[in-house]
Amino acid sequence: QICRPFAWQEFNSPSLAPFILKHLRLVRGQLQKCKSQSQEATGNSYVTLTLQTRGFRGQSAALRASSMMRVRVIKNGIQASCLSRFLGGLPLASHHVRRPPPTFLGIKRTAAQFSIDSRAISKIPPRDSPPSMSRQLQPEQLLTPVPSDIAISDAIAPLPITEIAQAAGILPIEVVPYGSTKAKISLDVRDRLKDQPNGNYVVVTGITPTPLGEGKSTTTIGLCQALGAHLNKKAFACIRQPSQGPTFGVKGGAAGGGYAQVIPMDEFNLHLTGDIHAITAANNLLAAAIDTRMFHENAQSDKALFRRLCPTAKDGSRKFSPVMLKRLQKLGITKVSPDDLTDEEIHKFARLDIDPDTITWQRVLDTCDRFLRQVVVGAGPAEKGQTRTTGFDITVASEIMAILALTTTLADMRERLGRIVIGMSRSGEPVTADDLGVGGALAVLMKDAILPTLMQTVEGTPVFVHAGPFANIAHGNSSIIADQIALKLAGEDGFVVTECGFGADIGMEKFFNIKCRTSGLTPQCVVLVSTIRALKMHGGGPNVVAGQPLHPVYVDENLDMLENGCANMQHHIRNALKFGVAVVVAVNVFATDSPREVELVKQKALEAGATAAVESTHWSEGGKGAKNLGRAVVSSCEKMRAQGSPFKFLYPLEFSIPEKFEVICKEIYGADGVEFSEEAKKKLAVYSQRGYGKLPVCCAKTHLSLSTDPKAKGVPTGFSVTVRDIRASVGAGFVYLLCGDMMTVPALPTRPGFYDVDLDTETGKVIGLF
Repeated sequence: QICRPFAWQEFNSPSLAPFILKHLRLVRGQLQKCKSQSQEATGNSYVTLTLQTRGFRGQSAALRASSMMRVRVIKNGIQASCLSRFLGGLPLASHHVRRPPPTFLGIKRTAAQFSIDSRAISKIPPRDSPPSMSRQLQPEQLLTPVPSDIAISDAIAPLPITEIAQAAGILPIEVVPYGSTKAKISLDVRDRLKDQPNGNYVVVTGITPTPLGEGKSTTTIGLCQALGAHLNKKAFACIRQPSQGPTFGVKGGAAGGGYAQVIPMDEFNLHLTGDIHAITAANNLLAAAIDTRMFHENAQSDKALFRRLCPTAKDGSRKFSPVMLKRLQKLGITKVSPDDLTDEEIHKFARLDIDPDTITWQRVLDTCDRFLRQVVVGAGPAEKGQTRTTGFDITVASEIMAILALTTTLADMRERLGRIVIGMSRSGEPVTADDLGVGGALAVLMKDAILPTLMQTVEGTPVFVHAGPFANIAHGNSSIIADQIALKLAGEDGFVVTECGFGADIGMEKFFNIKCRTSGLTPQCVVLVSTIRALKMHGGGPNVVAGQPLHPVYVDENLDMLENGCANMQHHIRNALKFGVAVVVAVNVFATDSPREVELVKQKALEAGATAAVESTHWSEGGKGAKNLGRAVVSSCEKMRAQGSPFKFLYPLEFSIPEKFEVICKEIYGADGVEFSEEAKKKLAVYSQRGYGKLPVCCAKTHLSLSTDPKAKGVPTGFSVTVRDIRASVGAGFVYLLCGDMMTVPALPTRPGFYDVDLDTETGKVIGLF
């Protein structure tokens, strides 16, 4: 990868010097562990790079580079070799180097000249993809009955994450390991591969689910295992980071399940690399800034407030901080010295005059705690009676999480964080995080969270885990950044499979109209996950309740009920086709499903326009059970690429908020119309005046029905959608409409999942986690 972009002669590349020099230091310790060997390198194909750099006091050093750009310096006069697997499949030949002086590591970062031994070029094989680290599950590993998820995760030792990264085409300098099983990946990967064609982009969604879920995450992982470990495709999964709250509540984790899961699943579901904790810290810093600012404004005059905001330095000077200059620009004040402001300008600058009744920003915690839904703050004696009623959300409901999922660069994230609107002033002006002076601090807390986390499946295929916004008040998709990096690493013939939250009416619609609109990425295929259990429920079956045994109708064959319920699946298929993508239906087969039931679902899917309908048994068989699904996805993507992408959005941004939402309600939900409450109408007028009317819209409604009534199953008709309130996530870049009561802090049940969770104090392993 060093050589091929350049001529096979001599070239100058100052930009490579820091990379090479850094690895000289890193590798020196590794080479001390290598055994000296006195064998000839006859027949080996290799490239020799000679480093000649000004500022290096002494002799030249020989470097050896593999196809993975794994650079190794041959230690002082010793013949050394490393495993060919470690070097991406290319053998490391022996080579003798003169001993450099003791000042070897005192190299200055100056321009370096690299010369290539052209005699070896003819021996270099054509560059192939790095060796795959995937490993098919063996028959003896597939147990019946299928053990618990945690038991499977513990039984399969994960590969070192550095090897997963190497096989994926990620350079060592782009990997920040968090232990041996997960790592942050630098955004430099995307920049390095900017000219690489994108891979095939696949999104997994589902029919309207039961409260138990229908296996979208499991299907996403199983499909990637099939593509990568069984069909020899370069495949990446891009999924959301789960919240700790539901993990200890009812729903459980989001690592997939059975033999189609991310490992180690306990690390995946708990803490991971700390992104959610960073969001919690940033969100609550902004909440503290709001109440603190109101407290000080109520207790001080304009001049006293301004004097403390712009204090006098030891040298007698006063200046505005960079974030204050943003506020001055917003106010139309062009002065740059605090001493030059008039009394009127001081008043405008120093006094935000936040209206407490308009504050929408709440504190967050990554725990299901119903008693924090509504709280009173400021009740202590030091707060001088400045109380107000507010509440908590779960962390993944924070707008900062949505920002992380939709951002593309550090600069973009900083800008989005700064324009978060927390409420209005008493004069009706929006108050932002930058007005409060906290936008830069939020970016500092989030600077590491912007890097996606790399993990692996039970079959060694790579998984990017990044962001996890709610699918109701937000768009419910993993990050754009992870998708961008994965698509570049996958290359033109590879595949990136991502998942959207809830059913296709919510998650898929937002994936297309919000995420794809922001990213500019064009998907080729939708995988619609269907289960016979859910289709029977939509066909008139009794309610499915989490934590309670299934009714016998869900385990006995009932073709009539199933056929009636297939209307829900067909509705989602037709919705997906409106966006101009291929649709593959994945029938997530359970042990109680009869062959005739499976065939009926496949038949109904094809009748509705699906490109293919395939049964999948990935939960019990891993990637092997999803091979036919993988083949169908490959075929569908090839056809879509061959005919050119006809992808289209459902509505243009030029539509007003009511017009956009009416299109969604009629085209996706099947509603007759839309009604707005008086409160919502007032917000519409304000948002249109502020310029928010050109943002995409996000509907917060129940995921248990196509309508806003969770009890209405199948394909409801003759209903309208009522919008009770509207809010603007200006930082994230969308307006969300509340259609029903949205719970942003789930409650714990009588018997939460944490009853079964414990720690083996002898081994340190987590037990009882699903």
